[in-house]
Amino acid sequence: MISTLFICLGNICRSPMAEGLFIHHVKEAGLLDQFEIDSAGTGGWHAGERADPRMLETAAKNKIHLPSRARQVKPKDFEAFDYMIVMDHSNKRDIEKLKKQHGGKAQIILMRDFDELGKGEAVPDPYYGGGKGFDEVYEMLNRSTAGFLNWIQEERGISS
Repeated sequence: MISTLFICLGNICRSPMAEGLFIHHVKEAGLLDQFEIDSAGTGGWHAGERADPRMLETAAKNKIHLPSRARQVKPKDFEAFDYMIVMDHSNKRDIEKLKKQHGGKAQIILMRDFDELGKGEAVPDPYYGGGKGFDEVYEMLNRSTAGFLNWIQEERGISS
């Protein structure tokens, strides 16, 4: 089982969309039985909430299901997950600091490292912007999650 945790700040915008898109790509590849997929936030302000209504609307118009409820990253996540995919450099610093405290096997990777149009860049937080920002984040995450799946398949020798 390959376990992946997508992480943003509050777990109501970027990471739930990344989780939903990755589930979609994995399902299309016929590999859902080989993955455990979840999302979380570095903060716990929105714990228990569904994704932001604007992100849910963006997901619905693109036929993507966002199944999770917000939660905060837990110390046990560092051992439970193979990959912790973070949305921006601040998330990456926070998660790397927590990993130093808690240890674990998780490999911490920036989401857009798998985006051919923005390798190494952050996925911007659309929370304080308008609807266009949610659409742009959807496009970035769609490319990035597809690229991440391709990378995992190459790394692990998995074919669809």
